[in-house]
Amino acid sequence: MYAIKAEVRDPRARTFAFVAQKTMYAGKRVAAGDTIFVFASENEGGQGLVARGVVASVAPVARTPGIARQTPRVSLVIEGAVPARRRLGRDELKRFADWDDGRPQTELNFKFYRQATDKLVGLSARAAAFLDTFF
Repeated sequence: MYAIKAEVRDPRARTFAFVAQKTMYAGKRVAAGDTIFVFASENEGGQGLVARGVVASVAPVARTPGIARQTPRVSLVIEGAVPARRRLGRDELKRFADWDDGRPQTELNFKFYRQATDKLVGLSARAAAFLDTFF
């Protein structure tokens, strides 16, 4: 399973489209049919976890010629989004900062908020199961 933190203009939308999103922590392995959790980026005025959906399509973005080190990027469409029932964002996760404690909240804090950039990330089964409790 995967999660994306990005600018979300309408958190209640049933379909989301994201262009040229940075991938980290195995995020580049996302494929059509995968479950994905959508976080509205607090950097862009969002509130954290807003939806869970299914990746309808994904396409890699070509690297820019002449730049040696580039983070892989993808464009994707998420459909069938179901809204989250409870809040989960930076405020709820910031206290989980013991990077070696194995808690799903710590994994999410590390992957999304240790480095504040928006990104698409792969999740452990434990983190995905934790996020499922919000739906």
